[in-house]
Amino acid sequence: QVQLVESGGGLVQPGGSLRLSCAASRNIFTIYALNWYRQAPGKQRDMVAAITSGGNTNYADSVKGRFTISRDNAKNTVYLQMNSLKPEDTAVYYCNVMIGPTFYWGQGTQVTVSS
Repeated sequence: QVQLVESGGGLVQPGGSLRLSCAASRNIFTIYALNWYRQAPGKQRDMVAAITSGGNTNYADSVKGRFTISRDNAKNTVYLQMNSLKPEDTAVYYCNVMIGPTFYWGQGTQVTVSS
């Protein structure tokens, strides 16, 4: 079992930046892949970025070149650096890890991009 806690969301103007953090209750990121998802009001939850245990990364087309996923194994934390934010990036952002047959989710952090 693991607990995930997201932080770093907030209100930012278009073109601005935010860094989200996902802290895990134990060291899992060298073993399991971690994903960032987002869900806008009235829409499905979509994957935004992923980082494998080996450090390989993958991004949704909508965020490629703007978002960067990284991790700090010593802090059991994965980050999502978001640059050049757009209003359509507004959503609740969740981190997720699958351990065995179980998906674990954090509580989410709100990101609002608005002038």
